[in-house]
Amino acid sequence: MCAVELFEQGRADSEVARMVGIHPESVRRWKHLWERGGAQALLRRLATGRSPKLDEAQVEVVRAVLGQRAQARGFEADLWTLERVGMVVERVAGVRLARASVWRLLTGRLG
Repeated sequence: MCAVELFEQGRADSEVARMVGIHPESVRRWKHLWERGGAQALLRRLATGRSPKLDEAQVEVVRAVLGQRAQARGFEADLWTLERVGMVVERVAGVRLARASVWRLLTGRLG
C-alpha cells in the first residue's frame, strides 16, 4: 500500500522501487494492476496450486505418532528419519509424500 501512495503522488517506477526496496519489474506489475483495478487489485490473493495431500486431522495424527518413540512404532533404532516419517505418514494416512513434503511436515510448513 506504500507503493500505492507513491503511485498516487506521481512518482516514477524506478523511484518507487528504490523507496520500497522492491525490484523495478515488480513495481511495474503492481502499477499495472493498480491502474486497472485500484488498490483493491493489489491485495494478497489466496495461494493457488494443488491442495495439500494431508488434511489437518491427518497431520495431527502423524504428529501424535511422532511424539512417541520410533521404537514404539516398530523401528529398530529410536531415531526419526525422513524415510521413517514418510513410512508413518503412509501407514496412518494412506498418503505417500515426497521427501521435501515430509520435511515441510516436520518443519510446520505443511498442514
